[in-house]
Amino acid sequence: MIIGIGSDLTNMDRIANSLDRWGDRFEARCFTEVERAKAAKRPYTRVGTFAKRWAAKEAFVKAVGTGFRRGVYHIDIGVVNAPSGAPTLALANGAAARLAEITPSGHEVLIHLTLTDDHPWAQAFVVIEAQPL
Repeated sequence: MIIGIGSDLTNMDRIANSLDRWGDRFEARCFTEVERAKAAKRPYTRVGTFAKRWAAKEAFVKAVGTGFRRGVYHIDIGVVNAPSGAPTLALANGAAARLAEITPSGHEVLIHLTLTDDHPWAQAFVVIEAQPL
Protein backbone atom coordinates (compact mmCIF):
# COMPACT_ATOMS: atom_id res chain seq x y z
CA MET A 1 0.00 0.00 0.00
CA ILE A 2 1.18 3.54 -0.72
CA ILE A 3 1.48 5.61 2.47
CA GLY A 4 3.11 8.72 0.99
CA ILE A 5 3.89 10.48 -2.27
CA GLY A 6 5.95 13.64 -2.68
CA SER A 7 7.56 15.59 -5.49
CA ASP A 8 9.73 18.65 -5.78
CA LEU A 9 11.17 20.83 -8.52
CA THR A 10 14.28 22.79 -7.53
CA ASN A 11 16.03 25.57 -9.40
CA MET A 12 19.76 24.79 -9.68
CA ASP A 13 20.65 28.48 -9.70
CA ARG A 14 19.12 28.82 -6.23
CA ILE A 15 21.30 25.97 -4.95
CA ALA A 16 24.36 27.45 -6.68
CA ASN A 17 23.69 30.78 -4.96
CA SER A 18 23.46 29.08 -1.56
CA LEU A 19 26.69 27.17 -2.21
CA ASP A 20 28.45 30.40 -3.26
CA ARG A 21 27.12 32.38 -0.32
CA TRP A 22 27.38 29.83 2.49
CA GLY A 23 29.87 27.23 1.13
CA ASP A 24 30.82 24.45 3.52
CA ARG A 25 28.39 25.70 6.15
CA PHE A 26 25.44 25.13 3.79
CA GLU A 27 26.77 21.75 2.68
CA ALA A 28 27.39 20.52 6.24
CA ARG A 29 23.99 21.68 7.45
CA CYS A 30 21.95 20.19 4.62
CA PHE A 31 23.85 17.27 3.06
CA THR A 32 25.24 14.02 4.46
CA GLU A 33 28.89 13.02 4.10
CA VAL A 34 27.88 10.48 1.44
CA GLU A 35 26.11 13.19 -0.57
CA ARG A 36 29.01 15.62 -0.20
CA ALA A 37 31.52 12.99 -1.31
CA LYS A 38 29.43 12.15 -4.39
CA ALA A 39 29.19 15.84 -5.34
CA ALA A 40 32.95 16.29 -4.86
CA LYS A 41 33.57 13.51 -7.41
CA ARG A 42 31.46 15.41 -9.97
CA PRO A 43 33.09 18.83 -10.41
CA TYR A 44 31.26 19.59 -13.66
CA THR A 45 27.85 18.59 -12.32
CA ARG A 46 28.34 19.41 -8.62
CA VAL A 47 25.47 21.90 -8.42
CA GLY A 48 23.10 19.51 -10.20
CA THR A 49 24.13 16.71 -7.85
CA PHE A 50 23.28 18.86 -4.82
CA ALA A 51 20.09 20.20 -6.41
CA LYS A 52 18.71 16.72 -7.09
CA ARG A 53 19.42 15.71 -3.52
CA TRP A 54 17.78 18.90 -2.22
CA ALA A 55 14.69 18.06 -4.29
CA ALA A 56 14.67 14.51 -2.86
CA LYS A 57 14.70 15.86 0.70
CA GLU A 58 11.83 18.23 -0.11
CA ALA A 59 9.87 15.44 -1.79
CA PHE A 60 10.35 13.17 1.24
CA VAL A 61 9.00 15.70 3.75
CA LYS A 62 5.97 16.18 1.53
CA ALA A 63 5.46 12.40 1.39
CA VAL A 64 5.52 12.09 5.19
CA GLY A 65 3.42 15.21 5.66
CA THR A 66 5.61 17.25 8.00
CA GLY A 67 7.68 19.65 5.98
CA PHE A 68 10.85 20.56 7.85
CA ARG A 69 9.17 20.63 11.26
CA ARG A 70 8.71 18.25 14.18
CA GLY A 71 12.43 17.43 14.33
CA VAL A 72 12.83 16.63 10.62
CA TYR A 73 15.96 18.27 9.16
CA HIS A 74 17.69 18.19 5.78
CA ILE A 75 20.77 16.47 7.21
CA ASP A 76 18.61 13.55 8.44
CA ILE A 77 17.56 12.64 4.89
CA GLY A 78 20.32 11.28 2.68
CA VAL A 79 20.25 10.03 -0.89
CA VAL A 80 22.11 6.74 -1.23
CA ASN A 81 22.25 4.01 -3.83
CA ALA A 82 20.70 0.58 -3.29
CA PRO A 83 22.81 -2.45 -4.27
CA SER A 84 21.09 -2.34 -7.67
CA GLY A 85 22.34 1.23 -8.15
CA ALA A 86 18.87 2.75 -7.84
CA PRO A 87 18.65 5.85 -5.65
CA THR A 88 16.84 5.60 -2.35
CA LEU A 89 16.88 7.39 1.00
CA ALA A 90 18.76 6.71 4.22
CA LEU A 91 17.00 8.32 7.18
CA ALA A 92 18.15 9.30 10.66
CA ASN A 93 16.80 11.02 13.75
CA GLY A 94 13.53 12.94 13.23
CA ALA A 95 13.10 11.81 9.61
CA ALA A 96 13.33 8.14 10.60
CA ALA A 97 11.00 8.73 13.56
CA ARG A 98 8.36 10.41 11.38
CA LEU A 99 8.47 7.55 8.88
CA ALA A 100 8.04 5.07 11.75
CA GLU A 101 5.00 7.04 12.97
CA ILE A 102 3.16 6.69 9.67
CA THR A 103 4.15 3.07 9.01
CA PRO A 104 1.31 0.67 9.84
CA SER A 105 2.18 -2.01 12.38
CA GLY A 106 3.12 -5.32 10.81
CA HIS A 107 4.53 -3.60 7.71
CA GLU A 108 7.96 -2.77 6.35
CA VAL A 109 8.67 0.34 4.31
CA LEU A 110 10.15 0.65 0.85
CA ILE A 111 11.15 4.09 -0.39
CA HIS A 112 11.10 4.59 -4.13
CA LEU A 113 12.99 7.62 -5.41
CA THR A 114 13.61 8.97 -8.86
CA LEU A 115 15.85 11.94 -9.66
CA THR A 116 16.37 13.94 -12.83
CA ASP A 117 17.81 17.26 -13.92
CA ASP A 118 17.93 19.49 -16.96
CA HIS A 119 19.51 22.85 -16.25
CA PRO A 120 18.19 24.92 -14.56
CA TRP A 121 15.83 22.36 -12.99
CA ALA A 122 16.29 19.35 -10.73
CA GLN A 123 13.36 17.14 -9.87
CA ALA A 124 12.63 14.28 -7.46
CA PHE A 125 9.68 12.00 -6.81
CA VAL A 126 9.31 9.91 -3.65
CA VAL A 127 6.83 7.09 -3.17
CA ILE A 128 6.69 5.44 0.25
CA GLU A 129 5.27 1.93 0.16
CA ALA A 130 4.33 -0.24 3.15
CA GLN A 131 4.43 -4.00 2.58
CA PRO A 132 3.07 -6.58 5.02
CA LEU A 133 5.77 -8.53 6.86
